[in-house]
Amino acid sequence: MIGNMKPLEILLIIAVIVLLFGAKKLPEMARSLGKSARILKSEAKAMKSESAAEDAARVADPAPQQAAPRTIKAAPGDVTGSRPVGEPNHTAQG
Repeated sequence: MIGNMKPLEILLIIAVIVLLFGAKKLPEMARSLGKSARILKSEAKAMKSESAAEDAARVADPAPQQAAPRTIKAAPGDVTGSRPVGEPNHTAQG
């Protein structure tokens, strides 16, 4: 569909985008999009290397190991809200 577009149609779409967002906002939006793409790429690379390390550890040590207890993550700076998954929340007043 995009390959079938004529140059006039592409210019019309670009003009509509400039009119909607303004010429000053477009570079800022492009920077944000680029930053998001870099973050996504680095996170995907970290996940791949993490899974490769886990696979190598499984091959090296076939005996099952007990994993650390999962915890519910709290908001940054909120140390009272983080607790193990299996434990009831004692901080709530009922």
